[in-house]
Amino acid sequence: MEISDIRRRLRAAFEQHRKEAAARRARSDEAQIAYQGFLRDIAVPVFRMVANVAKAEGHPFTVYSPAGGVRLVSERNDRDFVELWLDGSLDPPRVATRVNKQVGRDLVSREGLLRGEAPIPGLTDEDVLAFLLREVVELSER
Repeated sequence: MEISDIRRRLRAAFEQHRKEAAARRARSDEAQIAYQGFLRDIAVPVFRMVANVAKAEGHPFTVYSPAGGVRLVSERNDRDFVELWLDGSLDPPRVATRVNKQVGRDLVSREGLLRGEAPIPGLTDEDVLAFLLREVVELSER
């Protein structure tokens, strides 16, 4: 093996890595923009509507919208909550879910993706509502 061959291949590997990193950053930037619109126009309003209806039905929840996410927290136990956020560790980034529920002294936490591998612009209010209906009913059990 020649040193010139190794040098050429190493340079090519660095160049390929640089191109892939730039493409990954571009996908991440696009996802961040799409996610902000999704959060503002779909997720937060649906979370608020579910909280209002649940409260009227005797299951009080509060909505928090920290930077970059939205969380529905039980007013009976603040360790019980469901939330959405943008998981930037994935390529491309996806809307992730987390459910925390206190069971006795233990805290059980589950994470997943909202509608699997669906791209952010394809997510709807129905996707958010389906997630919340499934999880809020479970959090309300006592």
